[in-house]
Amino acid sequence: MSNWIDVAAIDDFKYGTCRVVKTDDACIAIFNIDGRYYAIDNLCSHEEAELSTGKLERDEIICPLHGAHFSLITGEALTAPAYENLRIYPVRVNNGWLEVDTELQWDVA
Repeated sequence: MSNWIDVAAIDDFKYGTCRVVKTDDACIAIFNIDGRYYAIDNLCSHEEAELSTGKLERDEIICPLHGAHFSLITGEALTAPAYENLRIYPVRVNNGWLEVDTELQWDVA
């Protein structure tokens, strides 16, 4: 089952920015990296800091609290002190809007 939620109009979602979607079950950070969109859990798996306020470095987000790096593509924890991966979520463009599926998520194998 899918639950697609509107995130932003594509024209209003600038490169290098992030939007956050909160549902009853998840808090998801969606990033626009050069017109490619990535959606991951917004909370760091190490200390639950909000990754949406972290620094972007290529296709990685750096946790603002302790500096752990996560892949925006796979959700993989790339550096200590984080060892637990993040869930990633499907995104799509539909009629000029970016949407995220808050029901379907993938864990890194």
